[in-house]
Amino acid sequence: MTRSTRAGITDVAKLAGVSLSTVSRAMNGNPTVDPVLVERVQAAAAELGYTANPLARSLVLGQTQTVSVMIPDLGNPTFQAILHGLSRAAATDGYHVLISDTAEQVGDEVALATTTRRRTDGVILCAPRLPQSELSALLPSVAPAVVINRPPQVDVPTVAADYEAAMAELIAHLRDLGHRRIAFLSGVVASASGEARARAIADAERIGGLEFVEIPAGVDFDSGAAAADAVVESGATAVLAFNDLVAMGLLSAVTTRGLRVPEDLSITGFDDIPFAAYTTPPLTTATVPAAEMGRLAWDAMHALLTGSEPVASATFTPKVVVRSSTGPVRS
Repeated sequence: MTRSTRAGITDVAKLAGVSLSTVSRAMNGNPTVDPVLVERVQAAAAELGYTANPLARSLVLGQTQTVSVMIPDLGNPTFQAILHGLSRAAATDGYHVLISDTAEQVGDEVALATTTRRRTDGVILCAPRLPQSELSALLPSVAPAVVINRPPQVDVPTVAADYEAAMAELIAHLRDLGHRRIAFLSGVVASASGEARARAIADAERIGGLEFVEIPAGVDFDSGAAAADAVVESGATAVLAFNDLVAMGLLSAVTTRGLRVPEDLSITGFDDIPFAAYTTPPLTTATVPAAEMGRLAWDAMHALLTGSEPVASATFTPKVVVRSSTGPVRS
């Protein structure tokens, strides 16, 4: 072909004597390609004046260099941190991220995951609210897939935090401070992390000496504020909030009612979002390494897409951070 005609990936593959996928991986710096083949591809590309065209490459190889990430609430700082870690890691490997927010609408999750998977190379499901039976049925149809913050899945890598262990540690902290009647502001129904919290509470009840009052609540600031009257009426001396946003809403609402924290009511959050250390008083909470979880979720997806290494699941144990929103119960 003449130099005046724009060279394509098929021309490079023909001249180098390799497959289209080898050209793509070599041009993208994939370490799994034999260095000899990389040199041959680069020489052919230089001779033809070839410059990679992402759209053309996608059409030829059936790949988009894009993955879908589905989350239940883009406004939640923890999900934002997961996305931050994930998207930066993906960009380093030359991939883009398509974000889908289900706005906590469980009924939309299957359709959204299926639709976005048709337009991308894989899907990462970040804490979907689907019942396990529905999630198990969905995963084979959207493979390759990675799941964040759910129990281990069959043949699908997961990256999760051990919410049960961290919740148990928060309960132990309140017990050590002398609290015996504790309110639990539960989150979204069908949340896997919520079920893990509930298991920790059930274990503490079996041990005895503690009484828990479950107060239904959501996952945001407003839901925490709305639960203030129920918390006061419960007679609890301490509160386990579903997350930091709920804890902050409750903290604001009880303070305006004249209660002192922690003298009259101890409050714990969960996640340790950036604002948790700057409330008045600062929140006792559990640190979830959200950005690191996002990065590892991408590593698992990248391994699935490239077949470059074994795909491993990972579980983190959040670290409890004691601040001044919790204190000894008044005698």
